[in-house]
Amino acid sequence: MVKIGIIGAGFMGQSHAAAYRDIEDAEVVAVCDKNKELAEELAAKTGCLAFTDFEEMAEKEAFDVADICLPTYLHEEYVLMGAKRGKHIFCEKPVTLSVASLDRMMAAVKEAGVRMMVGQVLRFWPEYVEARRRYQKGELGELNYVYAARLSEHPAWSPWYRRPENSGGGLLDLHLHDIDFLCWLLGKAEKVYAAGKQSKEGCWNFVSSTLHFPAGLSAAAQGVIEMEKGYPFTMELRLTGTNQTYEYTMRSGANLENRESSQRKTAVYEEGTVTVLPVKERDPYTIELEHFVRCIAMGQDSDVISMEQVREVLCTIEALRESLETGEVVRVDYRGFGERPERG
Repeated sequence: MVKIGIIGAGFMGQSHAAAYRDIEDAEVVAVCDKNKELAEELAAKTGCLAFTDFEEMAEKEAFDVADICLPTYLHEEYVLMGAKRGKHIFCEKPVTLSVASLDRMMAAVKEAGVRMMVGQVLRFWPEYVEARRRYQKGELGELNYVYAARLSEHPAWSPWYRRPENSGGGLLDLHLHDIDFLCWLLGKAEKVYAAGKQSKEGCWNFVSSTLHFPAGLSAAAQGVIEMEKGYPFTMELRLTGTNQTYEYTMRSGANLENRESSQRKTAVYEEGTVTVLPVKERDPYTIELEHFVRCIAMGQDSDVISMEQVREVLCTIEALRESLETGEVVRVDYRGFGERPERG
């Protein structure tokens, strides 16, 4: 049995607690949040202990995994604390706000001899997994066009979310999902170009990106996190090959709270026919956490998402941010810690 301590009792912490209830080999034994009321409420639902301090939780309750569902700007602090305590780490995305920060986290995890996985959930989202499978098996043929999009009204969780130094804005919190999938599908991007608009606080919340990959492949992605209030959370994926076009669309309630009642459709277009694939009902977050729990139980790293791949995606995001700021095509810099120039 893998014992879990959840740090952060907000929306994602609650989502993770619900997912673990459906995972046979996982048990949530503690919840921590500085908001005592939130911590106690989630602990009561989960049947575990509540804490308001991580160090106290680590002293008083034995657990194997620190599941970090905190605001992004707190991730590094708690990853380092968890690793120092010998805890395996599951951290929600975006993992952190800079490659330099991620390098410190990866170094701490390596030194502590623990495992870490980041919740870039599209790698476990059934329709995206199927799209990648079709491409890898050659069923789509040669790819001619790749497009992904994610549209959302601005989350109303907390004022911290609107500050770029806290959340990274739409570029990191929303657009990252599609950038991650495109890199998982096509490999490491060589160069990128992005255009967009910033919020008054300085967040890049309207972004259109083009990623160029080896062998002449390119892909386009759009991310908007300032849609009009009431606009349904929308996901789109379109892969057009010489044999098939694969298309997935999803429209749900604000910020994915109503995933169960979302409108989802996957269609495959081939030789004048349209095949609508059955909807995969299982919750992707449960699939993701089940995979992580299995990795911890078996003493192995994830074969779906490695920390090196998480880093490559964050390098790509940094290049997109530079392109947004300069209006230029930017080559993605994958150099290691100490080799990359400091950003101003």
